[in-house]
Amino acid sequence: MEFRTFVKCEPSVCQLDYDNSMLLMGSCFTENIGQKLKYFRFRTEINPYGIVYNPLSVANVLKMLEEGRRFTEKDLWENQGKWVSFYHHGSFAALGKEECLQGINTRLAQAAAFLKQTDYLLITFGTAWVYRHRATGIIVSNCHKFPGTDFERFRLSAEEIVQLYQPLLAGLRERNPRLKVIFTVSPIRHWKDGAHANQVSKAILLLATEALCRYVPQTYYFPAYEILMDELRDYRFYADDMLHPSSVAIEYIWEKFRDTWIAPRIYDLMRRIDKLNKSLAHRPFLAESAEYLNFKKRLSEEIQALKKENQNIWFGSDELSSSNSSVSSV
Repeated sequence: MEFRTFVKCEPSVCQLDYDNSMLLMGSCFTENIGQKLKYFRFRTEINPYGIVYNPLSVANVLKMLEEGRRFTEKDLWENQGKWVSFYHHGSFAALGKEECLQGINTRLAQAAAFLKQTDYLLITFGTAWVYRHRATGIIVSNCHKFPGTDFERFRLSAEEIVQLYQPLLAGLRERNPRLKVIFTVSPIRHWKDGAHANQVSKAILLLATEALCRYVPQTYYFPAYEILMDELRDYRFYADDMLHPSSVAIEYIWEKFRDTWIAPRIYDLMRRIDKLNKSLAHRPFLAESAEYLNFKKRLSEEIQALKKENQNIWFGSDELSSSNSSVSSV
C-alpha cells in the first residue's frame, strides 16, 4: 500500500557528465540546483544577472548575453544611496557607479562567452507576472524598492511566452547546435499575488513550457513543481515561511534531477568529490600540526589525481596547493 503519490522521472536520452557544461537562469530554485551542480564540481554559470523570476526578463538576459552588451552609467539608477540596474538582482547593487558597473560587466562577459559553448541551458520560470518601469518602458527583473507607482504590473499569457521563446531558442541553437534546453517551473509560491493569482500564474508557465517542449527541438521539461506540489505536499517539506522548499525537499528534488539528467557512469566520481568536499570543509584544532599538514598534503594529491582523470572537474587553485589550501574555501 502506498501512502503518497510519486512523480515519475524517466532518465533522459541525453545526460550530463563532466565533459559538459550548464548555464542556469531564472528564479531562486535555479540557485538550488545550480549550487548542487557546483558542489559536485560541474562547469556551471549560475544566474549571471542574479535571480530573475519572469520569462520576459529571462529572455532579455539571454538576448543581452548574445549581443555581448556592455552596461554604462546611463543604465544605472540611484535609490537609497545605492546604484542599481533594473535588469539585475539586488546582489549587483553598489555604493558607487564604477563598482556596480564592474560587477555587472565582468559577469556579463563571462556568461556571454560561456553561453557560446555550453551544452545545457536550464531555465526556471517563477511567475508570469511582469513589472514595466513606466518612465523607461524597461521590463524590470527587480524593482529595487522604488515606489510601486513607478511600475505597471501585467501578466503574460502562455501564447506570448511561446511566441517569445520559439525564435529565441532557435537563434541560440543556430549559433550553438549542441545546446539542449531544460525548462522547470519553480515550486516556490508567490503568495503576495494571492493563492488564486499564484495558481493561475503557475498554470500559464506550465502551459508555455509544455508547448515549447513540444515544438522546439532538444527542449525538455523537469517536473520540479510537480514533485513538491504532489509528492512532497506535506508542510514538513517547507521552510519556515511555508513557501520555499526545505533543505530536505531540495535534496530530494536534486536526487530526482540527478537520476534524470546526470549519467550514472559518473556517480562514483561524484561520491569521491563529495568525500573530498567534506575533507576540504574540515576545520582542525591545530592548523600547524604535523598531522594536519600531512592531511592537507594527501588531500591535495587526491585532488590532483582526480584532475588528471578528468580535466573538466573544477577545483580552485588554492584547493590544489598543499601549502595554501584553505579549509574554508568550499
